[in-house]
Amino acid sequence: MNSPAPSLLVTGASGHLGGAVVRHLLDTLQIPGERIIATTRNAEALNELTARGVTVRTADFDQPDSMVTAFAGVDRLLLVSTDALMEPGKRLAQHRAAVQAAVDAGVKHIVYTSLPSADTSQVSFAPDHWGTEQALSASPLTWTVLRNAWYFENLAYSVPGALASGEWASAAGNGRIAYIARDDLARAAAVVLASDDTSNRILTLTGEQAWSARDVARHVSALTGKPLAVVDITAEQLSDGLKAHGFPPVLAGVFASFDAATAAGDLGEVTNDYRQLTGRAPTALDAWLPANLDLLTKAH
Repeated sequence: MNSPAPSLLVTGASGHLGGAVVRHLLDTLQIPGERIIATTRNAEALNELTARGVTVRTADFDQPDSMVTAFAGVDRLLLVSTDALMEPGKRLAQHRAAVQAAVDAGVKHIVYTSLPSADTSQVSFAPDHWGTEQALSASPLTWTVLRNAWYFENLAYSVPGALASGEWASAAGNGRIAYIARDDLARAAAVVLASDDTSNRILTLTGEQAWSARDVARHVSALTGKPLAVVDITAEQLSDGLKAHGFPPVLAGVFASFDAATAAGDLGEVTNDYRQLTGRAPTALDAWLPANLDLLTKAH
């Protein structure tokens, strides 16, 4: 007698990445909705998924019992890293609680969204990711760590304002970023989650080329017809400038650390892991930019 097909759970399913993973499971991989469980703090936000046969459960990362209940009966689980960046230490505590809840609920395999060079990166929240990877390694579960490179979508934080002024203040120097589209990362996560691979492995998912801020500025300028010059500043100057614009100090430090990490080469590694995993090339900068121009030209 055939054993039932494994049940697949996606946390943070009302978020951009989690929602896209569920969509790829349903539409790209044609996984029946009955095999998919989506969790969120607000179940009503996912009524559309319920209509497609997906089971929606409430899970709160600050309430471990709710996660144990939500993870019951699950074979493979995608742990999408939370967005708790404003309180240092909170995100790692949430992730550790989620790993323990998965163990307590009898989950077999966890897929986790991390970042490149989690153990050494200068990105301010890299220790959250590295600590989560260590928690997975110390657990009895099998796991896949997806070290996701920087989203193209992150350009929306800096490019619109830079285009408006004609100047992009950057502390990244000549450092490069191997950008990849968020939707590509969602596809990769869906592929891993739906597979039957139970080996412990770390995959670094990047674009096929790494770009400096000047490279990106040149492409954006050519596309929009607007001048865009990169102005070199220090990470400290960037942080001070963001705080002067009303950013909370913690968040200003986070953004400054992105440029410091870029300058240090933490985000420039290019791998073939995405293509090997999905059988297709990741979206290139020249294809992504024109398709998402509204994201980069509207004021935030």
